[in-house]
Amino acid sequence: MRLMGKKITCYFVSFLLGSSLSWVLKVAFAGSIAPLLEGYEEGSYGYSRSFNNVFSTSNYGIFQLNNGLARTPQMGWNSWNFFACNINETVIKETADALISTGLAELGYVYVNIDDCWSSTKRDSKGQLIPDPKTFPSGIKALADYVHEKGLKLGIYSDAGAFTCEVRPGSLFHEKDDAELFASWGIDYLKYDNCFNLGINPKERYPPMRDALNSTGRTMFYSLCEWGVDDPALWAGKVGNSWRTTDDINDSWARLIELCSLLLSMTTTADLNDKWASYAGPGGWNDPDMLEVGNGGMTYHEYRAHFSIWALMKAPLLIGCDVRNMTAETIEILTNKEIIAVNQDPLGIQGRKVYSTGTDGCLQVWAGPLSGHRIVVALWNRCSKAATITAGWDALGLESSTSVSVRDLWQRKDIMGDAVASFGARVDAHDCLIFIFTPQSVYRSEI
Repeated sequence: MRLMGKKITCYFVSFLLGSSLSWVLKVAFAGSIAPLLEGYEEGSYGYSRSFNNVFSTSNYGIFQLNNGLARTPQMGWNSWNFFACNINETVIKETADALISTGLAELGYVYVNIDDCWSSTKRDSKGQLIPDPKTFPSGIKALADYVHEKGLKLGIYSDAGAFTCEVRPGSLFHEKDDAELFASWGIDYLKYDNCFNLGINPKERYPPMRDALNSTGRTMFYSLCEWGVDDPALWAGKVGNSWRTTDDINDSWARLIELCSLLLSMTTTADLNDKWASYAGPGGWNDPDMLEVGNGGMTYHEYRAHFSIWALMKAPLLIGCDVRNMTAETIEILTNKEIIAVNQDPLGIQGRKVYSTGTDGCLQVWAGPLSGHRIVVALWNRCSKAATITAGWDALGLESSTSVSVRDLWQRKDIMGDAVASFGARVDAHDCLIFIFTPQSVYRSEI
């Protein structure tokens, strides 16, 4: 979504909601999906009766898309947050080069995603999309070849409407032709936006592109950017590999409002995404929008919090800064292997807010189960002053007598071997400390 397209969409009153559109659904669905928390029963490894309620995954897998992708959240880079429409093939090539040279690709950041403004303002005489000849003179196929030669993947952008948010041709009613074109270029990922949607229900507009992508024979990650308008977590699991649960993120701590469009602060975005935690899992993820780390609108501590919470929530880790020119602090945050491992944990359960206290609940505990019977715990201080935040075992679904070892992921070291009943730490204002708790019974079982 972009402000320009969304504003026009906001004012555009359509009476097409009743139009009769029928689509043939040809997607394969997963069969019986085992509960994600199988083996995490009361009494085992110190878990209490409440553990499965605290970290419920009851809505996962109802109609999960099964195209073999997104077994963990996608990682990579997207052009919009930093470059907006100021993109060209040189920027994309240099970004791919930088992902390799900085070591980001080796850590899993493999998608190089072109956002809006790559295409010409009109289709050609045959009704096909064409790259802007001024900014992408070599074409998208040549760009895909360049990216693939480096072991990376190329993503592209379109819109489930008449136009994209920057008023380039959309793919509504052109799904088959556009999907075949993307496949012929070697595209690996499609971000599909929601501007100029003619008032047609998103449940009718998004499945046709899913079917068109599937029919090409090329496997492409399908990312729905519906802005959370029609609660996509309730239906998009059978349509795409990820779905936006919020409006656009803004590189700030405070929320900005412009007409009927919202630019959401990082904290507000996290809160909106949190309510859908039980719907996410391997194959389909809640998407609270791309990372703003490194773009300059927040402090070092705020960016650490941003990255910590996105990793814990199993959000897509799509870098939104200029990776060709990163500060040492930005590189430090984005390359933390242990926090990336939380995001990419194979258990695939979205962490969530489990406790809050202080003024307006600004002292928060977020947590989630990990493979190996571990728990990731984040102490997030959204207050204006440093404070001690304590995670009690009752909030984490642990028996009060359970002993855990504690590893600090920002310090990258073990800091305690036998925490019992609770664990607390002093956290700077707007910072977030993130830990892994391992019940001692896990260690004993491994000896």
